[in-house]
Amino acid sequence: MVRQGNIDNPPKTPLVPGFECCGIVESVAENTHGFEIGDRVMAFMNYNAWAEVVCTPVDFVYKMPDDMTFTEAAAFSLNFVAAYMMLFEVASLREGMSVLVHSAGGAVGQAVAQLCSTVPNVTVFGIASCFKHTSIKDSVTHLFDRNADYIQEVKKISTDGVDIVLDCLCGENTGKSLSLLKPLGTYILYGASNMVTGETKSFFSFAKSWWQVEKVNPIKLYEENKVIAGFSLLNLLFKQGGCNLVKSAMDKLLILYEQKKIRPVVDSLWALEEVKEAMQRIHDRGNIGKLILDVEKSPTPLMANDSTETSEAGEEEEEPEGDNDSKERMPFIH
Repeated sequence: MVRQGNIDNPPKTPLVPGFECCGIVESVAENTHGFEIGDRVMAFMNYNAWAEVVCTPVDFVYKMPDDMTFTEAAAFSLNFVAAYMMLFEVASLREGMSVLVHSAGGAVGQAVAQLCSTVPNVTVFGIASCFKHTSIKDSVTHLFDRNADYIQEVKKISTDGVDIVLDCLCGENTGKSLSLLKPLGTYILYGASNMVTGETKSFFSFAKSWWQVEKVNPIKLYEENKVIAGFSLLNLLFKQGGCNLVKSAMDKLLILYEQKKIRPVVDSLWALEEVKEAMQRIHDRGNIGKLILDVEKSPTPLMANDSTETSEAGEEEEEPEGDNDSKERMPFIH
């Protein structure tokens, strides 16, 4: 979305993308406490994270647990903090509730599934591309194809619907998700990936996604006892002074990590020179978990059947059938 300019007030180019990283402290400013040169840390960045050296305020930096790898640390912060705050701060997840998460095979989706497992008797409905089902079926209670009529499938299992919906897609999924909410249920929008279809920014895709969003009637919300919320971790951190809230969430998450109750799911490692191919994999919805840019990794030669071609059309292409081998590259972690 940043690359295509599908965000409010995108920064001027040239810019270095990236909002999170991990590494070793190389230098500490005067009057900065809590960190020393040589500490292993993970950090949030307001851009500029895809680099060999970064500089960020101390409020955005956290020490890594001793047994956490750098690969795990690079995949931990944004996804787990976002998942935690949506579930527990916004939606007040409690024992016995039900959660529907779109893009269940993505890094946030997998973080949501793991955090739900820390609360007794929580039912998780996952929506994901069919070729991901084998890999993620054990992480959720029920799993449905994103191209199928998941509304009816969910209602066959839970006639009243669900308590929480987490949506990173927007578009037509907004109205479908609202229809699934129980009374006092919460719908949270935390992304709009349906606006990203072709290789470049498409006004048609943006307009289509906006048009498909069901227009919300506040009176209807009042009558049906439903809650609609939005969540942007980056805005909370960098524009709304939410450092203390995020630190509180991170402290709790690191305890869960040390108790071995949560662990980031990493899809693959990529060299900085491979950023185009890495972004293409996300664009094609081919990843299960997080993609990591590793500054120490050498580029891996492409397989003969690999492709970085992308449709220029504004319409979203159908998911290919089969096991999606055409998207495989050698550096993947299975």
